[in-house]
Amino acid sequence: MAQIITFRGLRYNQEKAGSLSTLTAPPYDVIDEQAQRLLYAKNPYNVIRLEYGKNDPNDNDWDNRYTRANSFFARWRAEGILLREPRPVLYFHEQKFSLQEKQYSRRGLVAGIGLEDYASGIVLPHEETLAKAKTDRLELLRTARANFSPVFGIYEDQAGIVGKMADSTLRQPPLLDFTDDSGENHRLWTVSDEQSLSAIRQFFLEQQIIIADGHHRYETAYFFHKEMSAQGQDSFNFVLMTLVDAHDPGLLVLPTHRLVKDAAALDAGNFPELLAKFFNVTPLKLPATRMLDALTAEQTATHSFVMYLGGSQLYLLTLPRQRAAIAMASRAASKSGAWRNLDVAVLQSLILEELLGIDEEARRSGKNLYYTRDEAEALQLVDSGVYQAAFFLKAPTVNEVIKVARDADKMPQKSTYFYPKLLTGLVINDFSV
Repeated sequence: MAQIITFRGLRYNQEKAGSLSTLTAPPYDVIDEQAQRLLYAKNPYNVIRLEYGKNDPNDNDWDNRYTRANSFFARWRAEGILLREPRPVLYFHEQKFSLQEKQYSRRGLVAGIGLEDYASGIVLPHEETLAKAKTDRLELLRTARANFSPVFGIYEDQAGIVGKMADSTLRQPPLLDFTDDSGENHRLWTVSDEQSLSAIRQFFLEQQIIIADGHHRYETAYFFHKEMSAQGQDSFNFVLMTLVDAHDPGLLVLPTHRLVKDAAALDAGNFPELLAKFFNVTPLKLPATRMLDALTAEQTATHSFVMYLGGSQLYLLTLPRQRAAIAMASRAASKSGAWRNLDVAVLQSLILEELLGIDEEARRSGKNLYYTRDEAEALQLVDSGVYQAAFFLKAPTVNEVIKVARDADKMPQKSTYFYPKLLTGLVINDFSV
């Protein structure tokens, strides 16, 4: 019984603040220090100052990135930089983008979603999270009392009920239409007529929502909701979320590859032989492009990975699913069948844990693993000697994500990368209303 909540969103007043292409930003968790500096320089009203402000060596309890975010937020509302919708609404957001020379369009419903304990089965996680990121997000929420960026959720609408409403809405002129610096086009519409709002609310009463991205923000919002409820304040019972139909052709998941360092058991000379305990190991030539095409063969019949140990030598590691099921049953007995059938779970259990001794504590500390989506970067890091090996994976499917979540399991950290990320600063939820 997912609860849809309308809200009076805040949006940038472009007449005062400038073009949205200079005001919006990616989510905080993909912004490094260099990107942060560039966003600061783009526009004095860029949302980075709210979502992921700079630290200062002289920060203290009264003046820090969180208090500064709150000050900017209050000032921008007072000065009309941010304007509030005249009444509570929902939004449809269309995001057009390209990947590998192919064009895509993805549509999302931007709404307030009632916060639920995961145990209720109404909103479900799919991936492990880290406590450090949640501490940061909680401090920002406590101080500014707003959602500056949406959680990314997915749901299943096989009958196309919400999709048909989106079709009708998207035939109208949009409120916003702009292209960001990455070349993605964004258009936004409000949904305010009571008939449509009622139909959307009714539809989601029967839906489960799977968190695709933004677990830290959701879990932080839920904790804050409980914290404020204990103080008798019940107006913090929802979180800003963009919901995308699992069957949307623009809902893409990209792979995230693993690099290993400081693993005592990894000797490039004999490691391929050691892998033969589980896998069929086939040497491959290093192609100039499209390296991961080697993974496309027999996808349904085998688990497969491409491994790089340096010296321009790749290895294709394959393991029939039936053999993998037997090996995984004893090594991950507490996990669901859906979890044990994931490529990333097989890699983690049979290679990282059993053969290399990289256990859960080591994975959480990050001392042995690095994650990247860039094949060229992975190859260079191994060639430079910084890392011993790279393991390249296929992307999990949306269906795999849903199955694991519904089995009350969580995929290993950095298993999915839903592409593209949602934009920060398109719509803001302000709890002070």
